[in-house]
Amino acid sequence: MGENAVSISPRADWLYELKKSYTRPEDLLSALQLNASTYANDIKARQLFSMRVPRPFVRQMKVGDPHDPLLRQVLPLAEEFTVEPGFSKDPLDEQTSPANGLLHKYHGRVLLILQGGCAVNCRYCFRRHFPYDELTISQRQIDETLDYIKQNPDVNEVILSGGDPLMAKDERLQKLVHELEALPQLTRLRIHSRLPVVIPSRLTNELLTAFTQSRLQVVLVIHANHANEISGELAANLKNWHNAGIHLLNQSVLLRGVNDSTNALCHLSETLFSANVLPYYLHQLDKVEGASHFEVNDNEAQQLWLGMTQKLPGFLVPKLVREQANKPSKTAIMPDGLTT
Repeated sequence: MGENAVSISPRADWLYELKKSYTRPEDLLSALQLNASTYANDIKARQLFSMRVPRPFVRQMKVGDPHDPLLRQVLPLAEEFTVEPGFSKDPLDEQTSPANGLLHKYHGRVLLILQGGCAVNCRYCFRRHFPYDELTISQRQIDETLDYIKQNPDVNEVILSGGDPLMAKDERLQKLVHELEALPQLTRLRIHSRLPVVIPSRLTNELLTAFTQSRLQVVLVIHANHANEISGELAANLKNWHNAGIHLLNQSVLLRGVNDSTNALCHLSETLFSANVLPYYLHQLDKVEGASHFEVNDNEAQQLWLGMTQKLPGFLVPKLVREQANKPSKTAIMPDGLTT
């Protein structure tokens, strides 16, 4: 973050920060001292997918920089109106599941879309067309999920996703952890969340206690795409969670104009590791309608990945992958002639 970053007084309460998020592009641009009138055509894209940006995330942006890599991820752009062949509203074919909010796509693990909303609306989100307003996971549906797991004894891991599962309050998450612990077949609980990156105070002591007291191995997978997203507060909180025994991973999306350079990707890996987070996946963009302007082609992606292997130790090089509908696992994107 540059010395001209936005000055907003921090507040520890993550729910307060969530409530104070920017939802109007004009207000976000004003906070960054950018002229909203020059973005008139871009602002219209808000009608395609609503805007939400928490202020702690905005504090990591550089004032006056229209090309800030964090701003590009969240500001509506006119390119979202472009409809490209091969891009669809449901690129991963997720609209059908065995129970409302439950996806059993991979062997040994199930994914529960626990919460239908996010703290931040990333413009490249592959679920930007997902009917979140129709998704309310009730206790009855949680019970159905638990029954489904019992009927599938090969399942040993539950992944909480969304939206963002950490949008649920601590009390609800604590209750769910206890319910999952009661299933002896389960050994791991994985949480995929971008919320700690955009509101670091979400990593509360109460939630940490619930996870560290669980018999399940808990893995927190955060989602950061650029080193500038790792604030001092986030790094400190992640170190606390690591020291308490929580396994920390990161997954990123390769995005045009955000992190499409070897230097940016290497800086991200080094910054993550300094906060005790291991780079896990570098995803190729899911081809969701409205996000084609973020796409990096496979050949360029492979060259960027090779550049990382030449500059970083192997444990800091994430796997370059693509998720494809109805595939039993993620698909590795390896350069020609190279094997894992």
